[in-house]
Amino acid sequence: MSERKVLNKYYPPDFDPSKIPKLKLPKDRQYVVRLMAPFNMRCKTCGEYIYKGKKFNARKETVQNESYLGLPIFRFYIKCTRCLAEITFKTDPENTDYAMEHGATRNFQAEKLLEEEEKRLQKEREDEELNNPMKVLENRTKDSKLEMEVLENLQELKELNQRQAHVDFESMLQQYKEYEEQQKQREIEEDKQEMKQMLEQAQSRRLLEDSDSDEDRVPAPAKSLPRAKPTDILQEDSEPQTKKLKVESWERSVGKLSHKAKLSGMVTAKKKPAGSMANGTASQEVSSGPGNGSLNAGNTSSGATISSGLSTGSSSLSLLGAYSDSEDSKSD
Repeated sequence: MSERKVLNKYYPPDFDPSKIPKLKLPKDRQYVVRLMAPFNMRCKTCGEYIYKGKKFNARKETVQNESYLGLPIFRFYIKCTRCLAEITFKTDPENTDYAMEHGATRNFQAEKLLEEEEKRLQKEREDEELNNPMKVLENRTKDSKLEMEVLENLQELKELNQRQAHVDFESMLQQYKEYEEQQKQREIEEDKQEMKQMLEQAQSRRLLEDSDSDEDRVPAPAKSLPRAKPTDILQEDSEPQTKKLKVESWERSVGKLSHKAKLSGMVTAKKKPAGSMANGTASQEVSSGPGNGSLNAGNTSSGATISSGLSTGSSSLSLLGAYSDSEDSKSD
């Protein structure tokens, strides 16, 4: 497959370059080139700012009758991006820069002005040294002092570099790591001590609170409430006595209905067969103990009171109690 772009061309054996006619082209002919603005500029027609690096399709030509050390000087034509006015600038090989020629003004450049100022000062110094020999001596002493300062600074920098060259960075990092570990251990120990102290304080507070609560739980001695009247003592003391008298009179007349033993005198005993006589005798022996004697005596007394109450007809509640306790006799 043949190449797309062929650099080597075929020349036949009978080729004679002298037979080719030479074209007579003008020396100031122009070429269309693509370039970027070499500096910041401002159009004189419309005031538009054109920054450095703006791309243009420019026309290039060779400046006639101008050269620098045999080097040709070129001129470039561009158009303003706003008003399409023509702007021209050319090369400056003497200063390795570009020079503004027509259609715009070059904007401020600090570097170029600084270089120009340095050149001016250097020229003035040379003129002074030619006319004044004392000025030459002063300038030489200043230059020698400046050189000594520069040499001292360089020596300090060399010493610093030598010191850093002898330093072992790995050992420094290792020492720093050990220091960090020790610091961490100290912090952990301090935290543990603080936790212990806090726990001890909490325990002591709990003990104090428990002791205070125990003291609070101890019943305080009852304080006598102030009485409004001096006769309240008589009323308070007389009320329980009256209640006790009423209860005693009720028990004497009727008896306690909850206990069946007191009404056993009015209830007929259930007949038992002859076979259970042995058990009956054992129960009689048990009932004949010292404690049961008092109970039987109480029952007999209560029965007597109940019978006397029935004869007099003092209360109907006694009859109900008697009949409720004598259900066993009715079942026989």
